[in-house]
This record gives sequence, C-alpha cells and structure tokens, in this order.
Amino acid sequence: MNGQALGRLERVDLRKFWEDEAGEFTPWLAQEDNMALLCDTIGMELEVEAQEKNVGPFRADILCRDTTTSNWVLIENQLERTDHTHLGQLLTYAAGLDAVTIVWIAAKFTDEHRAAIDWLNKITDERFNFFGLEVELWRIGGSPMAPKFNAVCKPNNWSKTVAPQPGLTPGTQLQLEYWSALRDFISQRKSVLKSQSPLPQGWTNFALGRADFALVATVNTRNNRLTAYLVMYGMDRIAHYRLLFNDRESIEKEFGEPLEWRELLDKKESQIKIALENANPQNKQDWPNQHEWLFNKLEKLHMVFSGRVKKLDASEYDDGSLT
Repeated sequence: MNGQALGRLERVDLRKFWEDEAGEFTPWLAQEDNMALLCDTIGMELEVEAQEKNVGPFRADILCRDTTTSNWVLIENQLERTDHTHLGQLLTYAAGLDAVTIVWIAAKFTDEHRAAIDWLNKITDERFNFFGLEVELWRIGGSPMAPKFNAVCKPNNWSKTVAPQPGLTPGTQLQLEYWSALRDFISQRKSVLKSQSPLPQGWTNFALGRADFALVATVNTRNNRLTAYLVMYGMDRIAHYRLLFNDRESIEKEFGEPLEWRELLDKKESQIKIALENANPQNKQDWPNQHEWLFNKLEKLHMVFSGRVKKLDASEYDDGSLT
C-alpha cells in the first residue's frame, strides 16, 4: 500500500446539474462526446438528426440515425421516475417517426415500466429494439460530476448466445452462427468496430460514424469468398464516391494494398472493397482464421475511412453531370 487515502463515490441529485429536461439535459446529451457515452452503453453508434422533433402536437426529445443501418432511433428523456405519460408518448412518437429503436432515459425505472419495456422487446421482432436507461451523476469529493448510464432493459437479441431459430434453413442458421462468432471474436479485442445484431443473412454491418456510410462483411458459401468493404448510400453517394476516388492513391497507400473500387451507377450503393478467395464459411474449424482476416481488414478500413467520410462534403465535387 502506498499510504494514499482513497476517495468515496458520492451520488449527486440530477437536478443539481440539469434543472430542466428540455432546456438543459437534452442539449447536453445531443453533444457528440455525451452521445458517445450513451452509444457505449447500448452498443450502437448514433448520429443526431434533430432535437425537439415535432410529432403532431408533441415534441420528441432527440431523433438519431443508427449509422450502421441508417434506421431511426428515438430518445426520450425524463429526469424523474418513469411514468405512464412518457411511456405513451414514446409509442406515439415511434409510430409517427417510424423509429425502430427506442431509448427511454429516466432517473429511475419502476418495476411496471421495466416490465413494459421487456414485454415490448418480447412481442416485437428483431427489427425493433427498446432500451431503458437510468442516468446517474457521481463525484469524488470536490471533483467534477461524472454521468453514468445503466441499461436496465434491453432487447432480447442483445445477448451473444445463439440458439437454433424456428423457420431457418441450415444455410441461414449457419450465417447466424457465423456472425455471432465474429461478434464474439471482435468483442474479445479492444476494437473500434461496432456491429449490428447478428442476423441470418450473408452480410453484417459495422458503424463508421456517419449516416449513409457503413462497413460491411460478407460470406459467400457458393464461391468460398469473404469480403470487407466500405459502402455508401444516399442521394450524394456518387459525389462522395468520386471525392474518395480522387484520393485513391493516398488511400491505398495508407491501407497497405490495392482496393477494388465499384461506383455502381445503376445500383443504390457504391463500394470500396477487398476480398479473400478460397475461404469456406462452412468449415467451422477455419472460422478463427476467417474472422481474423475480417477483423484485420475491417479495422484497417475503419482507420483509413472513418475520418475521411466525416469530412466529405458533396458540394465540393464539381461535376455538371451530377444533379
């Protein structure tokens, strides 16, 4: 022991820092660093789209995009104990905004409201996610107050165990197990990669920090091929792609190897990708090698592109053929 005294954690009343939900807590939460704290708690990467969004006669607190899927995420704040009014507002807002993820933040969740969120997660399919978070403030002595989010309710599919699901073919069940194993592989490393929940399909997405951009991993059992790539969507995706293509030499030098550039004018997305041939996803004994390859390539793609895509401005690409 070094003889130094240890401090004692002290819990602070939320109202000592945020006197008003709409005027103080919501703007605080919408700031990038504070939203990152919430994102770490729920395992998603969000981009704020609007605060105090009108839904008929009501106003939703914060509307976000899940940058992994581009789906809407609705956040409702309450610096008191949960109540029926906010529960009703959440469902009204979710229907009006077509949100697929709901995050209800409160000082304290009652047992009945926790049960209600758990019930909503139980009766809805994997497209819909309901989170209940309790927010706390802590400090040691005269130190600055520190916020903390605790997930008291979360979707059922946030667990990492994968049981056989009714209705899946052997192929789709294999895909579900493959992505679940990849998520476990990544979670054991200190990685910036944040994946979507594993689904029975041939691909899985990873957040890149901006809506209409994502990293994607795919498996192809017919051709025994793995791919990792950056994908761009949206009305500005051609301009974004061409801006990146103009920097191709620098990008490939930083990545360390050539990439396949696919503008895909006749499709809804553009891609920058790399592939691994002769990798059989049906060979479970080889999964650690395959997951190592995907992990390394996805991390390099994230390192090379995350900062670049956040700075992209479609208006900087001057091409008369783009409207």
